[in-house]
Parts: sequence; structure tokens; C-alpha cells
Amino acid sequence: YALESKSEHPISKAVTEYSKANNIPLKTTTDFEVLSGNGLKARLDSDVIYGGNLKYIGSVVSKIGNETKAVTDRLSREGKTPILFAKGDGLLGVIGVSDVIKEDSPEAIAELKNMGIHVVMLTGDNEVTAEAIALQAGVDEVVASVKPDGKEAVVRKLMEHGTVTMVGDGINDAPALTSADLGIAIGAGTDIAIDAADVVLMKNSIKDVAAAIRISRSTIRNIHENLFWAFFYNALGIPLAAGCYIAAFGWELNPIFGAAAMGLSSFCVVTNALRLNWIKPYDSKRDKKVKNPVTGTIIEQNKNTKENEEMKIKVNGMMCAHCEAHVKKALEAIDGIESVVASHEENLVTITNSKDIDESLIKAAVEEAGYEYAGML
Repeated sequence: YALESKSEHPISKAVTEYSKANNIPLKTTTDFEVLSGNGLKARLDSDVIYGGNLKYIGSVVSKIGNETKAVTDRLSREGKTPILFAKGDGLLGVIGVSDVIKEDSPEAIAELKNMGIHVVMLTGDNEVTAEAIALQAGVDEVVASVKPDGKEAVVRKLMEHGTVTMVGDGINDAPALTSADLGIAIGAGTDIAIDAADVVLMKNSIKDVAAAIRISRSTIRNIHENLFWAFFYNALGIPLAAGCYIAAFGWELNPIFGAAAMGLSSFCVVTNALRLNWIKPYDSKRDKKVKNPVTGTIIEQNKNTKENEEMKIKVNGMMCAHCEAHVKKALEAIDGIESVVASHEENLVTITNSKDIDESLIKAAVEEAGYEYAGML
């Protein structure tokens, strides 16, 4: 409660509300820090406390037992997000937070798909939990265990295949909201997400996304109609007013009627625009699919072409070039690590990897080699 109360994350809010409802006393913490995509960290009295996912907590505690892993696996299969807490290098416990799908969300996603829109869910949850939620929601594709910058990278990859709209409500969604062709923030979300978005929905409902798209399509169609009417009307009227048809047809226009005709043109354009007030944004019966809908799983198609990533870790205990070689050999034995550069002067190790690597594997390899793993930079 002391740790989560200072965070704006939806999971933290759930923990805070539960603690308040059960009259749990709030203790004061200092040095609070948000580790984006991993968890939280703060100092309580003389101890450092942590909260976050299994990967992060596994990097700070001395050991996570099989029983704890079994609990986190069970929670994930149930569609719950397992959150672990630790004090110092000792594990305190695990809680499960269920991200309950709103009743209208599956219907809203079905409406988006009926419009020909490819729906992708991006989440920082583990793959098992994400798949369970995605199955309930009915999305086309799910990308799990992504950090904020990872969401942005996925959005950029999706933009290679078409126009992308990102919908989010949290601080972790801000980079992706900014990068997308169109960013839509849920009104009940964080201030950072709202500031980063192009459109803000007043209600906390995904159905409003489909409604906003219907309004947008109707507005664009109305603009095209007005442009066509104005062009057609003036293409005929201007030559008539200039007397171009007198010699051929004997047609001429009295200036008074010309002025009235211009007023009528404006009246028609404005009247056509006012038809937008009759739009029924929540009526899905007239939805039209896009001409070239995206099919298949885009991110899956691009997994084999993923570029190498680089991570840096702190390792204490390296004294010479021999130690560097020892650490390098231990880490390069991990599947997915392409190369390792170690520096005993800076106690720094730079890892190039071709796929996501569990931090607990890196920690175990370093410690098994006889050195101290001091965390990821």
C-alpha cells in the first residue's frame, strides 16, 4: 500500500482502493521511483521495497521458489496479473490483480472489426494473462510483455502496413499515442496520456472509439460532397456570369440573380453540413468496411526480421580481462544473446540480443560465474 499509493498506474489504483476499503494504515516512503515496464521502488524506513512483475522482482531478490512461480503461473492462466513484492533481497508475497473487461468492450471490438479494422492489443502483462484477456475481448492480435518504448516500436511497425490509431489511458501509453497516426486517450486516463493524444474521449468506453470513427467518416464524406457541389456550381455559374454563353446560346445572367445564386450556393453547403447533426454515432447497421483491410497477424509476420537490441547491466567483481572473458562466455551461452562486451573498469556489460531475454536468466548466469549482478541500466 505504501509503495502503490504513489503510482498512477491502474493496478496501483486498484491496490490503493482495496487498502483504503480495508482500513490498512498508510506508511510513509521516500525515494519513490517508477521503473517503466518493470515496477516500483521506494525506501521504507531503512529498507528498500520493490513491487513489480516476476522478471523484475527476480532480478532483485536472492531467490524465487518454485511454489511462488506456480502461484504466478496459476494467476496468469486465470487472466490475472501477478504482482510480486519484496523488501531488500527477500520476497514478501504475491497478489493477483484482475483487469476486468467492461461489458461493452467485446461488442465495441466486434464493431471495429466489422468496419474492416485490424484490432491489436498491446500490454505489459505476461503472455499467458494477455492471451486470456484477448480471448475474452475478441481482438485480432495481441502483443504481450511490452514496455512503453516497445509499444511505440510496435506502433511504428504497424504503420508500415497502414494508418494506425492508438487508444490508451496510461502513462505507459504516451509514447505510442504520440507516434501513431492518430492518438485517442480515454477521458478517465492519466494527464500525460491525455496531453499526448490527438482525440480525448469523454467517457470511459471503447464503444466511443467506434463512434468517433463513424463521426470522422461522415464528416469527411460531407466535406467531399460540399467540395463537389461548390466546384460543380461555380464551374457552371462563373462562365454564365461572365457572359461566355451569350454568343453560343444567348444565355445571360442578371447581376441580381447572380448575387442570389451565390447566396443559394452558400445555403446549400451549410444545409448539407448541418446534416451531420443527424448522425447516429452508435448505430453500426450502416458501417462500411475499409477497401483494403489488414489480414493475418502483422507482428507475428515480422518476428523473424526483428533487429538486434542492446541492453546494459552492472556487474561487480570483475578485476581484469580474464574476468571479462569469463562473464562474456557465461552470458553468450544464453539462447538469444548474440554478443557481449564487458568492461571491468566500469563494471559494465553490454549485451546484444536477437530476442527478449528473461532478466532472471542473465542474473543467474552472472552469479553462477562467480560475480555480483547489480541490476539492469
